[in-house]
Amino acid sequence: MKNESTDPCVILCLAGLDPTGGAGLQADIETVAALGGHALPVATALTAQDTNDVKALIPIPAEDVLAQVRPLLADIAIDGIKIGLLGGLETIGIVHDILVEHRGIPVVLDPVCRAGGGKDLVDDALTEALVEDLLPHTTVLTPNRLELHRLAPNHPHEREGAKALLQRGCKSILITGADEDTPQVINRFHTGDKEPLSFGWERIEGVFHGSGCTLATAVATYLAMGQTPLQAVECAQGFAHEAIARGYRIGSGQSIPNRRGLGKIRPRNRAFPRSLPPSIESEP
Repeated sequence: MKNESTDPCVILCLAGLDPTGGAGLQADIETVAALGGHALPVATALTAQDTNDVKALIPIPAEDVLAQVRPLLADIAIDGIKIGLLGGLETIGIVHDILVEHRGIPVVLDPVCRAGGGKDLVDDALTEALVEDLLPHTTVLTPNRLELHRLAPNHPHEREGAKALLQRGCKSILITGADEDTPQVINRFHTGDKEPLSFGWERIEGVFHGSGCTLATAVATYLAMGQTPLQAVECAQGFAHEAIARGYRIGSGQSIPNRRGLGKIRPRNRAFPRSLPPSIESEP
C-alpha cells in the first residue's frame, strides 16, 4: 500500500524517444522526477532527429509496445497516465484498452501532430483514432492551436473546436499559444461548463524543443498528486515556464527546457492577471 507522505506518485508515460533529450520520453522522465514522482517510460516510436527537426519516425510495433506495458501494469500501481506521440493505429488501440481497464486514473493526452521543425508526425487516420478512441478517456487535452484545428477541422474558431472535442468526451482542454507570434503567450483552459480561463505569460525569447511535453507531463504529475484539473494546469504552466526560462542550447537549432532541479524551488509566478485586456481575451 502506498504511503502518500513518502512514496512517489507513479506516472505511466507513453511517448516517442527523442535522441536529443529535449522532448518525448526524456522530457517526461525529467519532469516527473523534478516534481517528485516516478516515471514508467514506454517507447511507442523511435525518431531520427536533431535540434532542428525530425528526420524520420520509426514506429515501434504495437505488440512490442504491449510487451513493455503488460508487466508494468501487472506489477505496479499507477497514479496517472501521460500520452504523447503514438506510432500507429494498432498502438492507439492498445492504449485505448489500457485506459478502459484503468478508469478513474487521470489521463493527459498531448496530441503530438507535428515536430517543432514542422514535420507532420501523424496522418488523418491517426488523428481521427485519437479523437474516437482516446478523447473519451482524457482528463486534460493539451493541444496548441494548430493541433486543435487538426483534431477539430470543421471548427475554425477556438471555442467551437474546443466545444466539439469536449462533446467527444474529453473532460477539459488546455489550449496553448507558445507556437504563435504574439507579444505574450496566451493559454486557455476550456471545461464546457464555464467560460474559458485565459492565462497570459511573458514570452521568452527563442524557440524551444520539448516545451509541450514538459507542460503535459507536469499536468499529469500534478493530477496524480490529487490536484484538480484547474489546479494542475495552473501549477504545470508555472513549472514549464520556469523550465523554458532556464533553457539552454546544445545544438544549432531549438533550445531545450531545463527541467532539472525545478522541484526543489518554487517556480516564479510570471503569469499576468487573468482579467486580460479585451484584445487578449478575444479568440483568434
